[in-house]
Amino acid sequence: MTEHVSVVDQIEEKLIAVILGLMTVLTFANVVARYAFDSNILWALEMTVFLFAWLVLLGAAYAVKKGTHLGVDLVVNMLDRGARKVMALVAVSVCLAFAFLMMKGAWDYWANFANLPATEGRWFPLGFEEDYRAKGWYETNDIPMPGILAWMEDVFNEGEDYEKIPRFLPYFVLPLSGALILVRFVQSTIAILNGTMDRLVASHEVEDELAELEAQNAEAK
Repeated sequence: MTEHVSVVDQIEEKLIAVILGLMTVLTFANVVARYAFDSNILWALEMTVFLFAWLVLLGAAYAVKKGTHLGVDLVVNMLDRGARKVMALVAVSVCLAFAFLMMKGAWDYWANFANLPATEGRWFPLGFEEDYRAKGWYETNDIPMPGILAWMEDVFNEGEDYEKIPRFLPYFVLPLSGALILVRFVQSTIAILNGTMDRLVASHEVEDELAELEAQNAEAK
C-alpha cells in the first residue's frame, strides 16, 4: 500500500531536491569554467555555502517531522510501553527547550539584518528591543543582486542600490528552520501524548525497508 504524501511533504522534498540540484550544477559549472576556460564563477562558492546551509537546516526540520534522526534505543526497547512514553516525553521536552532557544537566537541574529528588532531577555523573550542598529544595507561578498529583487532597495536600503544581495536573504534560513524545528517537536509531543509515537529517533528504518523489499519480491514471485 502506497503511503500518502501530503502537499507539505511534497513541497519540502522538492525544495530540498532543488537546493541539492543547484549546488551540484553550480559546483560542476565552476569546475568546467576553471579547467576548460581558465575562468571562474566568482559568486558560485559563496552561493554553494549558503545553499548547503539551507539544505542542512531545512533537512534537519524535515527529519524531525519524519522521525528519521538516528539514535540509540537499546534502553528504550527494554522498557514497557508506559516507561517508553515517559522517556519519550523527557527527551522531547529537552528537544523543545533546545529548539526554543535556537529559534530565539536565530531570530535575534537575523532580525537586525532585515531592519527588524531582536528580542530582549537572555533566555526567554521579554519583548522586542526599542533601539537597535538596522543592518539592511549589509550585503553578501560576491552574489550579484538580480533585477527582480530591486524593490528591496526601497524597503531595506533607503533606496540605495544593492550591488550584491542583502545578507538577510540567505540568513533567513536561520529563523525559518528554527521555527520549523520547534513546530516539528511540538507535533512530536502531541503524537507521543496520543500514543502514536513512543520515541523520537529512528533506529530500525533500514530493517523496515529490507522487510518491505522482501515482501515486494515475494509478491513478484
